[in-house]
Amino acid sequence: MVNLYKPGCPSIFYRPIRPSDLEVIEKLHADLFPIRYESEFFLNVVHGRDIVSWGAVDRNRSDGHSDELIGFVTARLVMAKGSEVEDVLRFEMSEANQTLVYVLTLGVVESYRNFGIATSLIKEVIKYASNITMCQAVYLHVISYNNSAIHLYEKMSFQCVRRLHSFYFINGQHYDSYLFIYYVNGGRSPCSPLELATIFMAYIRCGFKAVASKLWKKKDRKVPVWMKCKESSGLLPTTQNKRILTCHD
Repeated sequence: MVNLYKPGCPSIFYRPIRPSDLEVIEKLHADLFPIRYESEFFLNVVHGRDIVSWGAVDRNRSDGHSDELIGFVTARLVMAKGSEVEDVLRFEMSEANQTLVYVLTLGVVESYRNFGIATSLIKEVIKYASNITMCQAVYLHVISYNNSAIHLYEKMSFQCVRRLHSFYFINGQHYDSYLFIYYVNGGRSPCSPLELATIFMAYIRCGFKAVASKLWKKKDRKVPVWMKCKESSGLLPTTQNKRILTCHD
């Protein structure tokens, strides 16, 4: 069970996650997420092996646990070239060592939600990424039914760039994921707003032409048959080996 301690007037303090947090960080992940993580993941988190992390504690707790984690975020530095968001980045050919920060997990104990802890933890990640000269963006995945997380990232000016069908497989069921990105250090999409609008209008025109063509072929029927429009990719370029969809508002 997630810690049910009810805070009065919390005094939230943020610090790196330490080896002494191992048991608590494992328990929090088990309580908060439907996905199970390997022991190696938690060892890498608490020892800072290829993973950066921040934890939140309540210094005003009166139950003797004033240094126990009540929130956390974990992230990893990855190369931009070859990443799954490579096609939504504008690359400088002379700078092949450009990087990204990928958010792995983010969680807050239920009784401490609505105190701005998740927002502050993500701001720590953004600050970390911004201090890395060659870092272009922070990105992450959100399961499609997590409306509170989606709202959080939209409020923090993350951009939803696509939807990935059946990205998660949990308890025998597939779930979609949204891919969010936050550009830093001048990082930006390869398409300007004008280019995006042009691509979108071309996509709409192609859709109209396809429907008109189908109707023309069926002109001998008394009642035209309109095909249901399937969700499809459009605004941003995608790689063919990924089953991805543009995220619409």
